[in-house]
Amino acid sequence: MMLLALALSFSAFTALSLAMEKHQQDLHGKAAATPARRTQWRVLGWALLTVAFALCVVDHGWAMGPVLWLGALTLAGVPLAFGLYPYRPAWIAPLAVVLPLVGLVVALL
Repeated sequence: MMLLALALSFSAFTALSLAMEKHQQDLHGKAAATPARRTQWRVLGWALLTVAFALCVVDHGWAMGPVLWLGALTLAGVPLAFGLYPYRPAWIAPLAVVLPLVGLVVALL
């Protein structure tokens, strides 16, 4: 479950970065999205963060769940921050789609 929470956190941060005009060109290669589309990205990002929080709390309880969620946020944010500019920004959006699927498969096994 922790791998799924980590993958969802990465996807949530990617969605939240797509909600910013500044990162639209880096991640999509297109001009800035419409305000309605940016609102959709923002809602999706917060929804994914909420699901990741719920997974951590269900898996580890209220004593350790929020702590592990914060750790997952940290671990998900670092590769996004480094991949966004200096290394491989074109890989961020596909990874944000694939990683939750991989996390779900691993969680179901």
